[in-house]
Amino acid sequence: MKVKLIENTETAEKLQLSKDELERYSRHLNLSEVGIEGQLKLKNAKVLIIGAGGLGSPVSMYLAAAGVGTIGIIDDDILSLSNLQRQILFSASDIGLLKTELAKNRLNSINPEIDIKLYNEKLTSDNALSIFKDYDVIADGSDNFSTRYLVNDACVILGKPFVYGSILRFEGQVSFFEPVTGPCYRCLFPEPPDSKDAPNCADAGVLGVLPGIVGTMQANEVIKYILGKGKLLKGSLLIIDALNMKFLEVEFTKDNNCPVCSQEPLIKELIDYEQFCNNSNNTIKETMPEYHEWEITVEEYKKRLDAGEKIFLLDVREPYESNVASIGGVLIPMNELPERINELPKDKNSEIVVYCRTGSRSHHVTLYLKENAGYTNVKNLLGGIYAWHDRIDPEIKKY
Repeated sequence: MKVKLIENTETAEKLQLSKDELERYSRHLNLSEVGIEGQLKLKNAKVLIIGAGGLGSPVSMYLAAAGVGTIGIIDDDILSLSNLQRQILFSASDIGLLKTELAKNRLNSINPEIDIKLYNEKLTSDNALSIFKDYDVIADGSDNFSTRYLVNDACVILGKPFVYGSILRFEGQVSFFEPVTGPCYRCLFPEPPDSKDAPNCADAGVLGVLPGIVGTMQANEVIKYILGKGKLLKGSLLIIDALNMKFLEVEFTKDNNCPVCSQEPLIKELIDYEQFCNNSNNTIKETMPEYHEWEITVEEYKKRLDAGEKIFLLDVREPYESNVASIGGVLIPMNELPERINELPKDKNSEIVVYCRTGSRSHHVTLYLKENAGYTNVKNLLGGIYAWHDRIDPEIKKY
């Protein structure tokens, strides 16, 4: 197999395969779906991996072995003994060291031809866009909902595709999100579950081999995307039951009223995702003593109601939710609000309190009314129905 030799510059080197690379990737080159052209695509690709843990280990190792030319890894954690049950990048002698540095050494031992870029920091709303912009595709190996929503929104804003993976106990999930042409993560999961209903691996446990199963599937999706071959899991959620070795593929579609990826999104910039995912917490006022001026606790709202104050209450949930539990107000589902804005008070200085199930949808609606609709005195009811049940009236059902 011959490769045309060109001038030996940094740019030129990425347009050809060396003699060692021809040998290293010979099994790829024998595949008509890959060949030299495909291998060069891999060599020139840039993939960012979120997390160097259970999922990040197999994703990064297989992408490195496959010849992805630039791999970025963002993680601020150090290795502990409990990680070794599933995080196969590392060894017992590595305990106490920074995961990113350990990952780079391991990956370069697998493939010294590739470039590993490290971000020894936590992914936040402040750094996500600046880091993501330099990569072709993102592989999300995070283990919490706040990071997943952050990854999704950053990818939508930048028009970047990302591969989603999650693991808990014996179950894994994989999907591919290309928000420009398909649904995004929020189309599938409009809002995070209550924190009490979403235990992490540290609390609930995880089968050690499960990250390997899910992570290799994520790596497969990344490689297919780079090659432009095969059918991606776009609009499909693959659910893996490792205990009974069963697979279920669930299809979903783009939400034309999605708050972040629709034609008229409510969310146009990155937000505080810790708050977004945790403001159904029972002790939200205690954990957020410096909450924003456009937020109000259920205790404060109840006190003002009891004092006879007239406040316009807006319920942005769906009708079926209102039938389960309600504290009153005008019901306008979040996705219908732009078309029904005339049902709100005409006076843009009128006080409006917005609520939903946990406070996440109402958070976005509050910002939308303030920033896009010109209302000056809108407040988000922190914790929504959940907080009302927990701290005001237990007769109001949680659901």
